[in-house]
Amino acid sequence: MRGMRTLERYLARQIYAAVGFILFAFLALFAFFDLIKELTDLDKGDYRLRQVFTFVMLTIPARAYELFPVAVLIGTLYVLSHLASNSEYTVMRGSGLSPARAALALCKIGLAFVVLTFVIGEWLAPLAEETAQKTKLRALSSMIGQDLQSGLWFKDEGSFINVREARQASQLSGVRIFDFDESYRLRAITSAEGAAYRGDGVWMLTDVARTSFTGEGPRTSRAERSEWRSAVTPDLLDALIVQPSRMSSWALHKYIQHLTGNKQKTDQYEIALWKKLVYPFATLVMMALALPFAYMHARAGMVGVKVFLGIMLGTFFHMLNNLFSHIGMLQHWPAFASAVVPSSAFLMAAMLMMWWVERR
Repeated sequence: MRGMRTLERYLARQIYAAVGFILFAFLALFAFFDLIKELTDLDKGDYRLRQVFTFVMLTIPARAYELFPVAVLIGTLYVLSHLASNSEYTVMRGSGLSPARAALALCKIGLAFVVLTFVIGEWLAPLAEETAQKTKLRALSSMIGQDLQSGLWFKDEGSFINVREARQASQLSGVRIFDFDESYRLRAITSAEGAAYRGDGVWMLTDVARTSFTGEGPRTSRAERSEWRSAVTPDLLDALIVQPSRMSSWALHKYIQHLTGNKQKTDQYEIALWKKLVYPFATLVMMALALPFAYMHARAGMVGVKVFLGIMLGTFFHMLNNLFSHIGMLQHWPAFASAVVPSSAFLMAAMLMMWWVERR
């Protein structure tokens, strides 16, 4: 038993070091690509070199979250292949390290990756990504929903709201509120030059003009200030800045509730929520996929070939994971199935490979 614990500690040290090195290399590479991409916006507005570097650094946690399973696969595969090429793994097998015990040891080692991936994806990455997007939006004097010429549109119960600019989620400019009755007849249009969030679901509108449509015809009234109560909060607006895949589970859950209450589609956010819950366990699947390579006969140069194969498999998993999200939305699959199928397919592949190498 003591010998098994020694082997587990030895494997853990090797795997943690390899995964850390590979993840660092990946992050440095992607940060370089992101930097080149962001330099195209350099000197637009107040987007200077300092803001560019700040933005790139703040996107690193989200990159780490996305790349963690791939790094775990390549790192574990490298360690096991290297041990096999040096006959160390053969000695371990002779010391009583059966395939079942090896899988259990990798599972114990992988729990640290599961926890770390969850922590990064649930807290660190969403906070850093939100700060990064706000930094860039503020520097570019841009607005949420900038791809639409008319600004940002969203629904709140019986109202449709249009916001021309939102440099900060709590400060809106050019607000138009279209109120409809239960028969979807336009009841009133409220226009305001600005809106500031006061808390408890209350926005303070400034320079307000309200046109009401009655049986006697339209009537217009004006006011310097007016309160507007809405379920739309700065937190919900922040959700429109950050991509669903980079939001926390709690933020996704709250936004799904908001969309459901307004009878809007939630497929994209439900899939993102299930992916957020399932994704950390993909690190265990990647380690299971790497295990069969330790039992393959090692020849000169095979370690490099196996690492290259690991890179290809990791890239394929990343692409398949994103592909099934889009297919799930198009085909209206259950959100859970769209999130679980890629990891389940790779786990089945790992089990089949393990069965094949044991039969040889």
